[in-house]
Parts: sequence; C-alpha cells; structure tokens
Amino acid sequence: MILERFLGAARRCLLPAKAQRASEAGQLLRYCGLVLGLGLGLSSTAHAQTPLIAGAISSDTVRLTLPDAEARFVQNNLQVLAQRYNITAQQALAVQARLIDNPTVTLDQNALQQAIHRQGAVGDNPDLRRNQVAIQAQQLFSLAGRRKAAGRVGQQAAVVEQFNLEDLVRNLRFQLRTTFYDIHYRQQTLRVYDAEIPQLRHTVDLYQSQFEKGNIALKEVIRLKAFLFTLETERVGLVTDQANSQADLHILLRDSTNAVYRPITNPDRIRNLSLGAYPEQQLIDTALVRRADLLSRRAEVQRQQLNLRLQRAVATPDLAVGYSYDRLGSYFDNYNSVTLGMAVPIFNRNQGNIQAAKAQINSAQALAAEQQLTVRRDVHEAYQIAQRQDELYQHTSRDTTPFSRLIDNIEQGYTKRLISIVEYLDFYEAYKNNVLQLNTLRANRMRAFESVNLSVGRVMLKAE
Repeated sequence: MILERFLGAARRCLLPAKAQRASEAGQLLRYCGLVLGLGLGLSSTAHAQTPLIAGAISSDTVRLTLPDAEARFVQNNLQVLAQRYNITAQQALAVQARLIDNPTVTLDQNALQQAIHRQGAVGDNPDLRRNQVAIQAQQLFSLAGRRKAAGRVGQQAAVVEQFNLEDLVRNLRFQLRTTFYDIHYRQQTLRVYDAEIPQLRHTVDLYQSQFEKGNIALKEVIRLKAFLFTLETERVGLVTDQANSQADLHILLRDSTNAVYRPITNPDRIRNLSLGAYPEQQLIDTALVRRADLLSRRAEVQRQQLNLRLQRAVATPDLAVGYSYDRLGSYFDNYNSVTLGMAVPIFNRNQGNIQAAKAQINSAQALAAEQQLTVRRDVHEAYQIAQRQDELYQHTSRDTTPFSRLIDNIEQGYTKRLISIVEYLDFYEAYKNNVLQLNTLRANRMRAFESVNLSVGRVMLKAE
C-alpha cells in the first residue's frame, strides 16, 4: 500500500496541478525526484521486510528470565558439553598412565618331531617319548616412580582442562547475559517504532487525501512520507539485529525451535545496581583467585613441573624380570632359570627431554605472569568503564512520560495547523532519539557491569 501511494504521488507530480503556484515548480520537481527514489527504495525492501516480520508474527513468544536462561545454558550448551568430554578423556589418560605393563609369555613347542626317541630305548617307557617344550615369562617394572609420575602428569592435564571449561563457561555466560539484555532493551526501542509508525501512517493518509482535494501543498505530504520511510527503514535494521541476537540466544541454549524469546527483568534491581559495594582492589583480588584462565596458566606451570619429574624418572631404566623353563633343550632336562634385564644408561640418559621440560616450565611461568598482568588490567578497564556508564545513567533523566503525554497534543496541533510540519517532525525525531539513546544507555550500562563480572571471573553484579 505504501508503494502504491508513492507511485500515485509520482504520477501526480508529472501532471499539471491547479493548486501549485509557478514559483514552486522547481521545488516540486525536486520533490518528485525524491518520491520516485523513495518508491524504488520501498520496492527493493518490500520483499526483504515481509519474511522477517511474518516470521516474527508466526513464531511463539517465550518469556525467559535470566536464571532460567543460565540454567538451560549450563545444561544444554554444546561447547560446554564438548569441553566436558575433554576432561573425561584426560582423566582416562591419567588412569592409563598408572597401569602396570602386561607380562609377556612365550611358548616354544617342537612342531616337526612330536617325540624324541633316544638311541637304545627299549619298550614303551613314556619317559623316553616326550615332546620338547620351552616357556618364558617376563614382567617389566618401572623404577624411580615412573608410573606414579606419569599418572600425576595426566591428572594435572585434566585439571588444566577443568579450568579451560570454567573459562569457556565464563566467556559464554558473558555472551548469554549481554545478549539477554540487548534483546530486552531493543524490544523496548521497537515498541516506540511500533507506536509511531502506525500513527504517522494515519497522518500521511489524512494529508494525502487533503492534498488530493487541493487543500495542502505536495511538499508536506512528501516530507511526511520521507520521514515515515526513515522510521520504517530504521525499524527494519532493528528487527534484523534482533533476529541475529535471537539466533545467538537459540545457539547458546541449544534451542532448535522458532520461538521468540522475551526477556523478563526486574527494573528496580537494575536501577539500583551499583559498584559502590565493590572497591576496585577487592575485585582485582577476587579475580586473581577466581579467574579460570589465570588458574589454567598456573595449573599448566604445575603440569610442566610434574613433567620434569617424569622425565627424570624416565632416565632410570626399567627392570625386566623373567622366568624360563626348557624341558629337553638344555644340557639337562627340565631346565628352570630366572632372568633379570636392564638397559645400561651410558649414551641415552633422557637428557634432551629433561632440558626441554625445564624450558617448558620457564615458558609456562612467563605466560602465567603475563596472564596475571592481563587480569589486573582487565578488571581496571572494566571497572572504569562501568563507573562512567553508571554515572551517566544516574545523571540522565530516565522519564519519557512528558514526551508520551505531549505526543497526542502535538498530533492534534499539527492537524489543526497550529504548528508547522517542521515542529511536528522535530518532536517526533526528538521523542524517538530520546527513547533510543536511553535504551542504548541502559544496554551499555548492563554490558559494562557484565564486563566487570567477566573480568573478575564471578558474577558479582547481578540484577536478577
């Protein structure tokens, strides 16, 4: 319908208008060009708008609180589940490293001549018709606590993976919480567009009919339509951003339905959220104890230290203990013996792996020290940004009621020609920008608070 009205106005621009003065001819041509341009723009975006809005209408709306979202996230998120499998795998490898080596058993059986007949044997004495059999058994024993050291290294690797899981949850929880609040405040902004656009469409229809009767100039109609087109374009951009955020939330919660989530918040708790109870140094100290990425670096240092102990244990050769039995193959029958074997550490004393383990300890310690500096800096930056955002929020008027009360009076005043079109559109623009900037400020403030939680490694500031 909007496109048809634009094309109708464009056709009227090409016909002589009785109500237009000659001095407005040049301006009229410029407005006609604007109408044609807007018509082409609407025709190109009409198909893009329809599926998005239709999909939003046909989808079910699900009310979602932040605690419910976090519970579903921890239970269902695929990245978290994958990292849990990594921990299980490392724990299984630690168990494998502690296992004792299996014994080796060798059987030697004479296959060609089943019996040995000694020269001069007489009769059917069974002792003179025996088969040749040789049996060997060997067991390898690790010395210097090699198996125990290998098990500790494997177990420490599982600890590193556990901290990696916590760090993954920390980052994904930040994404979940910020997406939750972004969707909430974007929905508040969309309500303004959903209220303004139908009202402005009604005004455009009224003035279109008045123009057709020759009561008003074409330029007012075109200006109203241009402003309406701007609002609709901005709304499409917000709807697109909202759809992307909804998709991110579905992935985080592993939800394959087409439901549209409607975040439910507590405005009073959000309004009262403050950094006053948490000094910056306290948050830094908490981060140095709780940040999973820093704990992972420290656990990696311990893993490399355990690996050095393992490599030193590997330098001690293993002991092979064996037993052998030979029925007829030795210088006397039924030969029994015990064997002991060990590699002589003359050339290879595992010195290369020991030096490499020492270098890896130094590398892990350097990375841990760097991560500790990063944690301190992250908390400081997040705290300063949150302070500035909260201060701006506290000193900004958050009451949009005066604008809401005036909108009806402005509409009536413009209809009665008491105010000009410039004043009318300026008020609409001011009202829209006021709500848009206020919701953006609210979203940025909550994102800043969530950045503090992210930098600390613990949800300290929460409004749910």
